[in-house]
Amino acid sequence: MRRTSLSRFPLRTLACAAMASAVLSGCINLAPAYETPASPVPQALPSGGVATATPLDVSWRDFFVDKQLQGVIELALANNRDLRVAALNIERARAQYGIARAGLFPGVDAGAGGSRSRTPGSLATSGEARIASQYSADLGMTAYELDLFGRVRNLSESTLQSYFQTEETRRSTQISLVASVATAWLQLAADEQRLALARSTLESQRKSYDLIQRSHALGSQSGLALAQSQSTVDAARADAAAFDSLVEQDRNALALLVGTTPPVELLPTTAMTEAAQLLVPPAGLSSNVLQQRPDVRAAEHALRASNADIGAARAAFFPRIALTASAGTASSTLSGLFTSGSKAWSFAPSVSVPIFDGGANRSNLKVAEAQQKIQLATYEKTVQTAFREVADALAERRTLAERLDAQRSLLGATSRSFELSQSLFRSGATSFLDVLDAQRAHYAAQQTLIGLQLTEQTNRLTIYRTLGGGWSEGADRNG
Repeated sequence: MRRTSLSRFPLRTLACAAMASAVLSGCINLAPAYETPASPVPQALPSGGVATATPLDVSWRDFFVDKQLQGVIELALANNRDLRVAALNIERARAQYGIARAGLFPGVDAGAGGSRSRTPGSLATSGEARIASQYSADLGMTAYELDLFGRVRNLSESTLQSYFQTEETRRSTQISLVASVATAWLQLAADEQRLALARSTLESQRKSYDLIQRSHALGSQSGLALAQSQSTVDAARADAAAFDSLVEQDRNALALLVGTTPPVELLPTTAMTEAAQLLVPPAGLSSNVLQQRPDVRAAEHALRASNADIGAARAAFFPRIALTASAGTASSTLSGLFTSGSKAWSFAPSVSVPIFDGGANRSNLKVAEAQQKIQLATYEKTVQTAFREVADALAERRTLAERLDAQRSLLGATSRSFELSQSLFRSGATSFLDVLDAQRAHYAAQQTLIGLQLTEQTNRLTIYRTLGGGWSEGADRNG
C-alpha cells in the first residue's frame, strides 16, 4: 500500500532546493562592522641605544648560536607537556570549528525502511483480516536553518576566531618555552661558573689558612690573624655548598622545562659563552610591530569572536526558517520499490517567530555587547603590556654595555689591590685584615661580573620574547 502523504517529486528537485537554500543563507549580517582598534601606545618603540640593529626575521635556530643550547631547545619542543597541551587544544578548536561550520550547509541523510501489519477482520470494514506492507527509500534533510540573518554564520565566525586565538596561544607558549629554556640553561651555566669560582676561592683560602697557621705556631702571626683566616675559609665553604645546591636546582628546573633529562653533552660548560645573537630593533620602529606578538593577536581574535557573537545575538530577534524535506520512492511491495510511479516526496518548512521570551534575547544581546567591550579593553591592555615589556628590555639594554665595562674595570682594580695587599702583608707592612678586605672585594667583583654577563644574555632573550620572536612591519595579521 502506497503512503498517501507522499506524491511524485524528482530527487534532483530536492538537491536543487538544498542548493538554493544554501545560496539564500547569510543574506544579512547583523554583526557590527569590525575595525582594528587604535593602538593605545606611542607610535614608535624606544631606541635600543645601539648604533646598529639586526632585523630579526629568523627562526630560533638562527637566533641561538650555541649548538648545545639548540639541542636542549629541540628536546623541549618535542617533550614539553605545556606545549603538547597547547597543540592538542588547537586540534580540539579545529574540530569545534568544523562542527560550527557544518551548520552552514544542509545535512542530507539516506534512509530505507519497511513495515508489515495485520488488521483483524473485526476491525476491517470488509470483515476479513487484512495484511498491509509498506517499503520506502529516500534522501532527506532535517530542520536545515535558512540563515537569512547571519545567526549560524556569525556563530561559525566566532568559533573560527576562537580557533585562531588558540593557534596564537600555542605560538605564544612556544616562544615563551624557547626563551624559558634558554634562560634556565644560561642560569645553570652562570651558577656552575659561580660554583667553580667559590671552590677555587675556597682552595686559595685553605692555602692561606695553612700558611697563617704555621706562622702562628712559630709566633710570627697573632691569634687574631689566624681567626680571621679561619672565617674566610668557612665563608668560602658556605658559598661553595650554596652554589652546589643551586646548580642541582637549576638542572631540575631545566629538566622540567625540557620534559626529560637533557644529556650531559648538551649541558653548558662552566665558561659563560654568547648563546644568542644581539637583536635590537632600529630607532623609530613603529609600535605596530607589537601586533605581531601572539598574545596581541590572540586578544584581537577574541575581540573578533565577540563581535560575531553580537551578530548572532541580534539575529535571535528575527524569525528562524527551517526546512525539512525528503524525496525517494515508496511501494507496498519490495519488488515495486523502484518501479515507475513509485516516486514520493515531502516538504515541511517551518517558521519560528520570537514573540515573548521574558527578555532572554535582549539580555543575551547585552551580555554579548558587554563581552565585546571587555575584549576591547583586554586587547588594549595587552598592547600596552607588550609596549612596556619591550621598553623595559630596551631600557636595560641601553646601560648594560657601560655596566659591564665598569665592572670589568672594577675587577681589574680589585685584582691589583689584592695582589698588592698580599705583597705588603708578606713584607710586614700591613695587617692580614687588609688582605682579607681586598680578597673579599675581588671575590665579590668576580661574582657580580658573572651576574652581569648573565643579565646581558637574558636581556637578549627578553627582547626576542617581547617582540614575539621578531618584527616585520609588513607581516600578515589575518591569521
